[in-house]
Amino acid sequence: MKVAVFSTKPYDQEYFERYASKEDLHFTYFDSPLNRDTANLASGFGAICVFVNDTVDRETIDLLAGHGVGLIALRCAGYNNVDLDAAKEKNIKLVRVPAYSPEAVAEHAVALILTLNRKTHKAYNRVREGNFSLNKLLGFNLHGKTVGVIGTGKIGATFCGIMKGFGCDVIAYDLYPSEELKSQGVEYKPLEDVFKQADIISLHCPLNPDTKHIINKSSLEMMKDGIMIINTSRGALINTPDIIDGLANKKVGFLGIDVYEQEENLFFKDLSEMIIEDDLILRLISYPNVLITSHQAYFTREAMEEITLTTIKNIKEFCTGSTLSNEVI
Repeated sequence: MKVAVFSTKPYDQEYFERYASKEDLHFTYFDSPLNRDTANLASGFGAICVFVNDTVDRETIDLLAGHGVGLIALRCAGYNNVDLDAAKEKNIKLVRVPAYSPEAVAEHAVALILTLNRKTHKAYNRVREGNFSLNKLLGFNLHGKTVGVIGTGKIGATFCGIMKGFGCDVIAYDLYPSEELKSQGVEYKPLEDVFKQADIISLHCPLNPDTKHIINKSSLEMMKDGIMIINTSRGALINTPDIIDGLANKKVGFLGIDVYEQEENLFFKDLSEMIIEDDLILRLISYPNVLITSHQAYFTREAMEEITLTTIKNIKEFCTGSTLSNEVI
């Protein structure tokens, strides 16, 4: 089967070529993102492979169906960028990678916490300039702090375990509490209580209509002054203008994000020689207590290997008419 891979970066192609060489699959790589303007590139392909910032809306799906595409293979866990109803109507199957390396994302969330708290990024730059002063580098002990975790799926559960290891009190909110996490000392609470009691809040929930802008003016008002907020899930969980207001009035003391609501126009690109026209991201970058990484939380060797192998497995199941073990229904 011929497969069109959209939003391809060199590392994507490297891993697919490494593991697909023995398979009866033929990958063609496009660095362009998938959207209604680039869907014609899928002509002649039985399947396409897309990533988090590809736009798979109704119009794009209509075009894909017209080109004979029968499978959309997401090389990620989330599928909020796909119009599920449109795909079903066109009888296009949708598969994903439900879990690749929860440790990768959870560990990156911890890295954001530690960097923001102990200001290691600033210390690194200072020392390289011969400045060995400790002024303005004061942090706090994580031990004994209350960490609020919103969403305790595989990534959230892994994050809970790490923070317990730091000696933190971990409280959580999830529609489906985990008995295993409870046995490990994680205390489930109503969402408002998590907002009110946590010193650090880390987001690990999917993006859907119920969670969009879960961090907003109203929820921020419930939180402690100086709250640290970490987001390694989906950008639209945070209302960006509201978080900027929270930073400006010092309600938010620290913000670490690996995702951003308008990231499709920025992330995974080298814009160092261009003028960035996104005023909100420029505002965020200007704050000394904000740390932004460009959707790299998943980016480990182990995760890339699992993403690639699962995606190939998903496509092979479709080719052979087998049950799609990772189908999005």
